[in-house]
Amino acid sequence: MMGPAWWAVLLLLAMADAVAGRFVVEKNSVQVTSPESLKGKYECAIGNFGLPQYGGTLQGWVVYPKDNRQACKEFDVSFKGHKSGARPNFVLIDRGECFFTTKAWNAQLAGAAAILVVDSKDEPLITMDNPEDTGTKHLENITIPSVLITKKLGEDLKKSAENGDMVSVLLDWRESLPHPDERVEYEFWTNSNDECGPKCDMQMDFVKSFRGTAQVLEQKGYTQFTPHYITWYCPEAFTVSKQCKSQCINHGRYCAPDPEQDFSKGYDGKDVVVQNLHQVCVFKVANDTGKPWLWWDYVHDFAIRCPMKEKKYTHECASHVIKSLGLDLDKINKCVGDPEADEENPILKAEQDAQIGHGKRGDVTILPTLVVNNRQYRGKLDKGAVLKAICSGFEETTEPAICLSEDVQTNECLENHGGCWVDKANNVTACKDTFRGRVCECPIVKGVKFVGDGYTNCEASGVGRCEINNGGCWKETKNGKTISACSHEESEGCKCPQGFKGDGVKSCEDIDECKAKSACQCNGCSCENTWGSYECSCGGNNMLYMREQDTCISKQAASSVGWSFMWVIFFGLVFAGVGAYAVYKYRLRSYMDSEIRAIMAQYMPLDSQEGANQQQHVAHAGDI
Repeated sequence: MMGPAWWAVLLLLAMADAVAGRFVVEKNSVQVTSPESLKGKYECAIGNFGLPQYGGTLQGWVVYPKDNRQACKEFDVSFKGHKSGARPNFVLIDRGECFFTTKAWNAQLAGAAAILVVDSKDEPLITMDNPEDTGTKHLENITIPSVLITKKLGEDLKKSAENGDMVSVLLDWRESLPHPDERVEYEFWTNSNDECGPKCDMQMDFVKSFRGTAQVLEQKGYTQFTPHYITWYCPEAFTVSKQCKSQCINHGRYCAPDPEQDFSKGYDGKDVVVQNLHQVCVFKVANDTGKPWLWWDYVHDFAIRCPMKEKKYTHECASHVIKSLGLDLDKINKCVGDPEADEENPILKAEQDAQIGHGKRGDVTILPTLVVNNRQYRGKLDKGAVLKAICSGFEETTEPAICLSEDVQTNECLENHGGCWVDKANNVTACKDTFRGRVCECPIVKGVKFVGDGYTNCEASGVGRCEINNGGCWKETKNGKTISACSHEESEGCKCPQGFKGDGVKSCEDIDECKAKSACQCNGCSCENTWGSYECSCGGNNMLYMREQDTCISKQAASSVGWSFMWVIFFGLVFAGVGAYAVYKYRLRSYMDSEIRAIMAQYMPLDSQEGANQQQHVAHAGDI
């Protein structure tokens, strides 16, 4: 009779056969900035524990300890900087002898900001994973990033460090995840099993802490979330075995390991598969009704109300939770189907197909696993770390406000406006804070768009630009009169108004029309320059200046001419009216005469008509 260990081997073989084993190592870069001989950018593999700084960078000095170089025991030295503001230290550690998590924990205790594990053999980079059972006691407490570097790079770094060189490196996670647009698609591969030890505790703690954030991001359309569950199938030769029947449903098609790894007690693997199926169907029905975020409530409430240790991990308990959330139980039961049927379940078949990698995403073989924009997240399932990973998946400048909060990232615009253009007088800057850093982008202020390179220049443009810093144009007020070189009729540029000359930006100078002899040049005229214009007067009290003709005329003559002109207009209008009336009366009389004659002709023959009739009769008689 097969024991639990042998059954686990069978499940692993079935899984390997099902997904064809294409595991992808997720990477970031390590850039050596000194010494000069090693300068360059290299690839490194992100550890599947600790807190990688997705979307960010971390720079530090490399330290290679004199002893305990595999970090399998606690260090008796400190790697923490002794002065405030000192650059952090990264500890170079040799691979081997103990778990990766043990190395990271011991380095963290000694004050290291990150660990660089040197591979022990020449091979492609691999993923440093969590231990399955033993060695998990430090898993939840590791908060520093961990990376694996190649043996070649590690040996070079060790040699430089031993020679006394200052070895400086930059760990860069900015391009570890794609960030193509304003929405992030992410998947959470999980399990309803709550008796699998530290990993189950970790994923449940994550669901509880991240639930609110996930729901807000989903409700506002920033993300598209999909939960998934790993299942395996039983090898065909063992489908009738006791182990297969206890761990699988649908005649060996969908299986899960025994929760306690003991077939003689507690719940079986098939119970886990059924509850996984319930959770997938809850998401499907909730998503169909436009409320996919209810999945988080269901998983959270099910874990609290239906735990295995209280013997409540049942279909009945799940039904109560479903009803409490207002979901359609009948639709969910129909989605679940019959676990005893000897046929495929379309929901679980789709889950098995989804496990297979596509594009740059590898097969999902580790639980729990988070996939962001089709790339597998590596690191601890921590609310802050996962949020950073999701935030790094947004196209820059499209991140939601939560990604720009102080506890998620540093606002680089707070110091010297990020080196971008700034208008201190109006407290306007082109610096725009982003999750990855900052961009210098001319702003929109009060509906007015600024244009420019964002670094040295930004100018208001379009309608309303004169309301913002006067469009960057010259403006001056004298004697209660304000004149500006900004025109509301122009979308850009500055132009001195009539009566001024200059560039319109820095200055506009008054034109002295009198001195330039460009106005008031008539005989007897007296010219006086004013700000932006001039005043012209004529000698004598009876003279009037005509600006358009630049001439002086007598006020009496002007009055006589004016009245004569008015009489000419008046009589012209009278004659035009009389003529129009005469034409109207003539046309009306002619029209009425023709109408009256037509009416009378119907009742009595007129002379001309009677003679015509007689001639017509004579003509007809001659024809006979």
